[in-house]
Amino acid sequence: MEVQAPCKEISEVCTSGCFPVPLINLFESGNTKRRARATSTRTTRSNFVKSSTGSVFLNTHFTNHESLPSLAEAFHSFITIYPEYGETQRADHIRGNEFSHLSSHVCLDYTGLSLFSYAQMHPSAPSPSSSSIPSTSSHLQPPFFSISYKSASLSSQLRRGDQDIDLESAIRQKIMHFFNILDDEYCMVCTANRTAAFRLLAESYPFHSNKRLLGVYDYESEAVNAMAESARRRGAKVMSASFSWPSLRIHSASLKEKLRNRKKKRSGLFVFPVQSAITGARYPYLWMNLAKASGWQVALDACALGPKDLDTLAISLLRPDFIVCSFIKVLGENPSGFAGLFVKKSSIATLQSSTIARSIGVVSIDPARMLSQLDDDFSATNLDAEPSITELDYSVRYGKDAEVSVIDEKMEILCRGLDHADSLGLMLINNRLRCITNWLIIALMKLQHPPSETGRPLVKIYGPRVKFDRGPALAFNIFDWKGEKVKPVLVQKLADRSNISLGRGFLSNIRFADEYETEKDEVLEGRRSPCEMKVAGKRGKEMCGINVVNASLSFLTNFEDAYRLWIFVAKFLDADFVDKEKWRYINLNQKMVAV
Repeated sequence: MEVQAPCKEISEVCTSGCFPVPLINLFESGNTKRRARATSTRTTRSNFVKSSTGSVFLNTHFTNHESLPSLAEAFHSFITIYPEYGETQRADHIRGNEFSHLSSHVCLDYTGLSLFSYAQMHPSAPSPSSSSIPSTSSHLQPPFFSISYKSASLSSQLRRGDQDIDLESAIRQKIMHFFNILDDEYCMVCTANRTAAFRLLAESYPFHSNKRLLGVYDYESEAVNAMAESARRRGAKVMSASFSWPSLRIHSASLKEKLRNRKKKRSGLFVFPVQSAITGARYPYLWMNLAKASGWQVALDACALGPKDLDTLAISLLRPDFIVCSFIKVLGENPSGFAGLFVKKSSIATLQSSTIARSIGVVSIDPARMLSQLDDDFSATNLDAEPSITELDYSVRYGKDAEVSVIDEKMEILCRGLDHADSLGLMLINNRLRCITNWLIIALMKLQHPPSETGRPLVKIYGPRVKFDRGPALAFNIFDWKGEKVKPVLVQKLADRSNISLGRGFLSNIRFADEYETEKDEVLEGRRSPCEMKVAGKRGKEMCGINVVNASLSFLTNFEDAYRLWIFVAKFLDADFVDKEKWRYINLNQKMVAV
């Protein structure tokens, strides 16, 4: 049977999330099978939403934080509504054995992928009793590393390839294997962080001929701003997708128009995140296909994706020209790390050398080794006998305690953070997070200022609400009984006092239809404070959007984390909560939070 190529006509691409028919043919044939599969998927999603909205605290609103159910009561109700959560206990075992520090800390402000586990980085911590990733004698602990900058252009670094047997090469190979990215199709370079990866790409991309940069972000991002600044300086026209209020869905007609290539030449660089790191909105993969069909090169921003979400992308079919991922050392304990920039080998030739690019952020990953440790090791050596140069060199280069091994001229490193996520798999992780995220959204929306009949909602959710395929992140704000927003920075600081780490974001690129125009002035606010605007002067361009609180869930998040966040937010039902917290910390001689 002849396999059809993916459709390249704009009119044939469904931007609601499904594959166009020709692309589906790559997986299965027959109209009957396709219809049955689509119907089954729609039914599953519909049933999930109905079950969630029709079961979680049905016909109930909470107007007093002291009236909330206990953790045991809430969990019993939760597991009754979402019995599939009980099938994800392996994640709880991994969390208890390998990430014990999370027992007292609700970590909802990390988005990078965790390379290592807490137990791996802290051998003195309780060791796992039944870990699914066994430790072997060929791997020593723990794998400390540091990064050092090197002066190299992106193109030269990519052409150099993986020529060394060292720690960086081992980590690169581990990451590419984890993402199922073939090394005969892509090369990877390490950068200091996500912002450095974006700026490095912008400084190396041929904007002199491909003159447009188009991003799809519903929030302000330091990395995207850095890329836009570099591209604009190099002569590119910078554009952004817009998001319709109040759903914050992509405004499809506008994005299609911006992607349209009237001159039939190479259009530029299309930067696509698949999922919003702030609202959790997921965008159809087919926007990438549409962009490529219109002459754009595609950069896939995978930094907000879960540990196995790339498995759903069919990289070998969609084949983005560039992929950016970010990594941290340990979730909830050590946010330091690096970013990975993957470049399709057939796209390397389009990149340019740049003096600025050589100084931006290409880094080497080196074993962290304190000089005092080296001195102690060397002094302990029996100097009467000729020291072993090979052993000493390995100790200096890779660290005496580096969890690496050299097998058949190839160094391997054990990254238990990645390995545990890999062992759980995409389905288990997604099912787990789907249950927790949607329960949390409904629970937050059930909080209401008294009286219960006419009271104002305590919480407003931005972007998708209860949805089967939403991402495990949510953007929200808290409003007092008068309808005034509690500043997100204050919410974040008070949460931190309760050992709950939350993030903040600034929603932007919001488009108001005529019917919502009256809400525009009430909803939007300036990104900068009046003081910052005064310093910037006339050159300072004000950006309008919405400051929000952000909670990002990971594959290690459990129900108790969501419950503890709910309990904390419910405290704002007490009209005097903020003042009580302020005076409590004054009496304890703590630094007062400005209100």
